[in-house]
Amino acid sequence: MRRIGLLLPQSGPSGIWAPSAEACATLAIEEINAQCGLLGGDVDLLVIDAGESAMSAAEAVDFSIDVDEIDALIGMMPSYQRAAASSAIGGRVPFIYTPQFEGLERDRAIVTVGETSRELLEPGIDWLFENRGAERYFLVGNDYVWPRETLATARRLIGERGGSVVGERLVPFGYEDYDRLFGEITASQADVVVPYFLGAEAVSFNRSFAEAGLAAKVLRFSSAIDETVIFGIGAEATENLYVSSGYFGVLDSRNNRSFLERYHARFGDNPPPSNAFGQSCYEGIYCLLALAEAAGDLAVPAVIDRLGRACQRNTARGFDTPTVAGERQPIHLAAVDGLDITLLR
Repeated sequence: MRRIGLLLPQSGPSGIWAPSAEACATLAIEEINAQCGLLGGDVDLLVIDAGESAMSAAEAVDFSIDVDEIDALIGMMPSYQRAAASSAIGGRVPFIYTPQFEGLERDRAIVTVGETSRELLEPGIDWLFENRGAERYFLVGNDYVWPRETLATARRLIGERGGSVVGERLVPFGYEDYDRLFGEITASQADVVVPYFLGAEAVSFNRSFAEAGLAAKVLRFSSAIDETVIFGIGAEATENLYVSSGYFGVLDSRNNRSFLERYHARFGDNPPPSNAFGQSCYEGIYCLLALAEAAGDLAVPAVIDRLGRACQRNTARGFDTPTVAGERQPIHLAAVDGLDITLLR
């Protein structure tokens, strides 16, 4: 029996993705056990609470390796926990980090399968320039590594296209002085606000944004807003909202139709909403399976060495069954209408 740990926060701003992440990971494990197992044996999934800090994630990882004896770790948690988790692992087990992230990861012991900020921002900014004549941007988000680096990337992309950043604010978790922030946005005369808040923080910001009457006047574009966040925001607060992602539940592709059929067969008609953050756990487990099968074991150097050279069995992303674990997938841009997502590209 092999044991895979799923490290994710079950509380705090990113806790809103825990139900979908656990469901998607459970589906992947059950499929693998029904088909082939991992390296010839069944797989057990251990859900590990990462807590809300870098230290809590590191402590959870260390305990799970030493006491629970996990053989590999799938991580779906904020970027500020990633380095601490990797340090705690210390090369003892493979570490697959699944959600979108800022990019530029230098730790070779971390296998990343999510989309980078540049990949996600570029098509949206191009579309806004070309189709909405948007040239003035206000950048805002929580103050930690993912929003900091993502908004820095946005600043570069906007400048390369001849646009301007007319305001920028990073705020701590729990920030509620929205009147002041919205006053700055209004005074900047921005065409577009680019908000990068984490999970429940994104729900709070975007609800308040609409309640202040700004949704009808200013466009919003982000990759930090998925189906779970949209349901939290509510249909009345999504006017002029555009989002990008490597996965949406509405994607009409062979991969996604097959995934959703199995997902609903397993969890019923009203499961946690399919979304990029949850689905990334499904992706991460199948990536680990591909690398381990190609390597013939779960030794970290051997697993990492097979990245880019191993065939993957299943994914919900893309339009064709992937041939290589970790390969890049198409980025999709969508408009939000109420609670509905309409793909633009």
